[in-house]
Amino acid sequence: MELEQELRAEYQQQLDDKQAAIDAALAEKAELQATIDKQLETIQELTGKASDTQKVEQRNRELHNRADNLQGEIAELKQRLKTLQKDLNAVREENKALNQFDPARMKKNLDASKKKLAEKQKDNESLQKALTESRKEQAVLERRVKELEAQVEGAGAETAEGEADERASEDQAA
Repeated sequence: MELEQELRAEYQQQLDDKQAAIDAALAEKAELQATIDKQLETIQELTGKASDTQKVEQRNRELHNRADNLQGEIAELKQRLKTLQKDLNAVREENKALNQFDPARMKKNLDASKKKLAEKQKDNESLQKALTESRKEQAVLERRVKELEAQVEGAGAETAEGEADERASEDQAA
């Protein structure tokens, strides 16, 4: 035992130094372990955030591609719309031209024209009859005038009075 105490006394300082170094190393190890745990926790958080970020970036790329595709489709649809509008205008013009020759309307116009023509023909016939009657009357009157002129030349003054009477009677007869 003495030997043990002597050795202890001799090496106690070294043992205490070694024990202090061990305690310091254990304390440092605990600090390092706490730092590692904290870093591990931060890494796990960042990994989660990174995967979320990757998901968001992937979704952004997909949405960007869809937007590009939709813009292309919109451009095509606009072009198609312009073409269809031109075609529609052409069809409208053609329809307008064809409506000018609408059979139902043309028949209606033809019927109206026929009625007007028939009325004008009736009017024309009545005027022709009146004209022929007036020409006959004029011819008759011209004959009478010639006859009366012949009688006036032959009869002289007496005839002049008779003519006046005859004219009055002709006027009454006419």
